[in-house]
Amino acid sequence: MKALTIWQPWATLIIAGVKPYEFRGWPAPRALRGSRIAIHAGARPVRKAELADLIIRLRSPDAWSTALKPEALAMLERWHSNPLALPLASILGTAVLGEPSRAFDIVAEFGAKLNDSDRDDHSNWAWPLTGIEPLEPIQPAKGLQGFWDWRPL
Repeated sequence: MKALTIWQPWATLIIAGVKPYEFRGWPAPRALRGSRIAIHAGARPVRKAELADLIIRLRSPDAWSTALKPEALAMLERWHSNPLALPLASILGTAVLGEPSRAFDIVAEFGAKLNDSDRDDHSNWAWPLTGIEPLEPIQPAKGLQGFWDWRPL
C-alpha cells in the first residue's frame, strides 16, 4: 500500500475526519486516485505556535482558511496543552484518495467566497480523503517524502 507522510497535527486531524483535504502544490497522481493510502504522521515534533495559530484562526471569521471542520477546535486546544499526545513517526490509518480539485474551487465548503490564502502558490491542489479507517493500534514507521510503500504488520 502507498503511504503519505503528513506532519502533525494534520495527520491526526485527517484520521479524526475533521481535515477532509490534504493540500499540495501538484495534483494527486492519477494512478493513486480512488485508491486507499496509508496516512503516516511524520517524525517532526509538533510546534505549539502552529497549534496556537490554528486555534486563533478557527475562532475568527477567517476560520475557512484552515480548511478544517469546526470540531477540530476542541482537539487543537487539547493538544496545545499537551502536544506530546500526538503520535509521531507512525501509520495512523488509511483513507481513499479522491479526485483532486483546485483549492479555489473548494473554499465555499468552508464558508469563504474566494481563496485569498497566502499559501495558494504552494498548496493549490486539494486532495479529498474519504473512507477514513483508523488503525488500532497505530504502527511505528520511519516514513519518507512523497508516496512510499508501506506493508502492514
